[in-house]
Amino acid sequence: MAVENDLVLIHYEDTPLVFARIESITPDVKPDWYHIELLMLQVPVQTVTWILRDVYINGQEFTMNGKRMRLEKVEAPADPDDARDEDKEPTLEAPPGDNRGKVISLADLKKQ
Repeated sequence: MAVENDLVLIHYEDTPLVFARIESITPDVKPDWYHIELLMLQVPVQTVTWILRDVYINGQEFTMNGKRMRLEKVEAPADPDDARDEDKEPTLEAPPGDNRGKVISLADLKKQ
């Protein structure tokens, strides 16, 4: 299920329409229904609140004013640079003879 701070793509009649961030999900008085506050990532930015069942938040199609709608959770694509050999240990120091310099940890500088 999508949760707060997740990005979703809102589909309108099977066409991707707009990205939104889930600001909050609060229970409605009816079981399995929720108030979902969405920050629409468009110009101008605006916040809307929809009342949806839990299955609709999970991506099942629903209708609004007779129009088909669907929320699709957006996952960040895998970064190909993150794919490393399991045998290789990441190093912070340049190999000997490498004149490119040394990697400096910003976290360590912040501690000083």
